[in-house]
Amino acid sequence: MKNIQPHIRCADKDTAEFAILPGDPARVEIARDILDDPTDIAFNREYKSISGYYKGLKVLVVSTGIGGPSIGIAVEELKNIGVKTLIRIGSCGALQDNIKLGDLIIANGVVRNDGLSDTYIEKGYPAVPDPALLFALQQAAEELDYSYHTGLIRSHDSFYTDRENEIDQYWSAKGILGSDMESSALFVIGGLRGLQVASILNVVVDSNGNLEKGINDYVDGLNATVEGEKQEIITALEAIALNNKN
Repeated sequence: MKNIQPHIRCADKDTAEFAILPGDPARVEIARDILDDPTDIAFNREYKSISGYYKGLKVLVVSTGIGGPSIGIAVEELKNIGVKTLIRIGSCGALQDNIKLGDLIIANGVVRNDGLSDTYIEKGYPAVPDPALLFALQQAAEELDYSYHTGLIRSHDSFYTDRENEIDQYWSAKGILGSDMESSALFVIGGLRGLQVASILNVVVDSNGNLEKGINDYVDGLNATVEGEKQEIITALEAIALNNKN
């Protein structure tokens, strides 16, 4: 098999120009129900992949697991097989009181508090999305009438440091909308490798919520975050279709 990638186990024959990147392999199955003609590709470690079609465009869906190193591997290996446009469809915690469970956050930049992006380049390099893809995500969310927010987020490497509340309060006071663990790595690698990248996040813990309870409720399908998950996938796919027209 030509050019099979060692971690995601996808090869040249599997490629598409576009990919959406959930963290959770289970989210691949949600996307499968939205795509036409879904086809399994591989499932190795945290990397579960399928292909399918949305409005006639072939799209890959590849889960990336948790954190910068994991998504970094996926992005590099997808680039190796010819993928050019990648949108993260992830989850996050909100840092502002006006952002509710199931709302979407479209990141227009990321505070680089992760370690992976530092291994690529110094902190002065910005973690920002492709502007055309960012605009397409906003346009799609508007046309779909989904509740969304656009602004800065923060990427980090752990939920369990001894200063989590203090850190969250600090960045909340600076106007940061929410926190995830992958967008910084995606944006930095995408910028350095000449890829179109963007990130849309489903809020699974509100600013005053309990982290463990919020994530457990999300996993168990108990609240508005389940609908937010579907909405972010549809928004990302619509953005790909809109961006392809331009």
